[in-house]
Amino acid sequence: MRELLIATAERALRYLEGLSGRGVAPDPTVVARLAELAICLPAHSSEADESLALLDSYGAATMAMAGPRFFGLVIGGVLPAALAANWLASAWDQNAALEEVTPLPAKLEDVALGWLCDVFGLPAATGMGFFTGATMANFTYLAAARHAVLAQAGWDVEANGLCGAPEVAVVVSEEAHPTLFKSLGLAGFGRNRVVRVPVDKQGRMRADVFPRLSSPTIVCLQAGNVNTGAFDPAPEIIPKAKAANAWVHVDGAFGLWAAAAPCKAHLLAGYADADSWATDAHKYLNTPYDSGLAFVRSPAVLRAAMAVSAAYLPSSRARGIEVWAALHTLGRSGLADLVEHTCRYAARFAEGLRAAGYTVLNKVVLNQVLVLFGDAERTRRVIAGIQRDGTCWCGETVWQGHTAMRISVSSWATTDADVEHSLQAMIRVARELAESRGICPVELESFPQVEGKTAD
Repeated sequence: MRELLIATAERALRYLEGLSGRGVAPDPTVVARLAELAICLPAHSSEADESLALLDSYGAATMAMAGPRFFGLVIGGVLPAALAANWLASAWDQNAALEEVTPLPAKLEDVALGWLCDVFGLPAATGMGFFTGATMANFTYLAAARHAVLAQAGWDVEANGLCGAPEVAVVVSEEAHPTLFKSLGLAGFGRNRVVRVPVDKQGRMRADVFPRLSSPTIVCLQAGNVNTGAFDPAPEIIPKAKAANAWVHVDGAFGLWAAAAPCKAHLLAGYADADSWATDAHKYLNTPYDSGLAFVRSPAVLRAAMAVSAAYLPSSRARGIEVWAALHTLGRSGLADLVEHTCRYAARFAEGLRAAGYTVLNKVVLNQVLVLFGDAERTRRVIAGIQRDGTCWCGETVWQGHTAMRISVSSWATTDADVEHSLQAMIRVARELAESRGICPVELESFPQVEGKTAD
């Protein structure tokens, strides 16, 4: 075992140390070889080091998500401390669901959740838990919210289900994330039976057209629009919801981490007055997948909604170990710097692309940038060209009728040099494609530059 694990660590180190020098996208020649893996289950056993060597030989078919120039999704490259803790936790092989059986993971989770509650500015007595991601974190809050609002109406939903229960209104933003709708389906509310509130030009829920509420109601706010990074106006909406005894939830998959940065904490003004909050550690905290977090103001409500029979032995991966390691290593100042420098890099991308003549669609308030390189077809061609170039990797999105390239800066590993190198590559690819198709600068400049203007 010792030789195997040491050899595996060396393979992993070679992979990580090579990320800066390779293209970000998977190597197409190695991807073409993946069909070789589709074999019948071997009839006989083989040596573990042979299996690892075979696995490692396909490593270039991975996307360099752990590297410094992957900007395609809102995920960070895993922190060294979090990765090391993940390895150690896997060696410990603990079922973290039972404190009396696995006391160390349970204590680390309690400590880490307490630290996070403090970082996010949530009430000290908040109930908290680890989950596989934002989808399950949102599902958990919906279960708690469902329990609370139906209990107010005199209905025991855990005992009697939703059939025959008072109807619950669910109010969401037109820009709500798809995982929220998936969670609504899982919780029995349905994905389509929602009240959608219009948004402004930055994707924020409009408080001026917020509907009149009557119980029972669940209101879902968004802290960090997945495209623009914008925050719904909690100080205006939450008091309206509370006046109607509604449950207010915050989907803060990555935006909740703005609370850690002094220069961005103002974006979360009023959000602590909600009833539940969901976020991901594998986004801004740069822990390994999968690591969702749910916070509910009332621990009693959370327990009532999610408690399991004592006769059943629950199981859970010890996600809290790597979260604890990331927070303990970064400390308050390191966590603040992680958020602040990624936001600074996003602003630099917007500044550089705008100066080069391209349209930035959003007011860059956090770590998200939306850019147009012309019409939809032209923008798609530029995105594909940037992905082929390999210097960095950004994805395509459609936002308020625009096909755009989305830049998400979330990794601890990204440096000023990575940003400048990536920015130069984006502009070079866009200009080369424009020149090859005979597009003059005037055509590009015909798209309005909206960055920096006050949104309606």
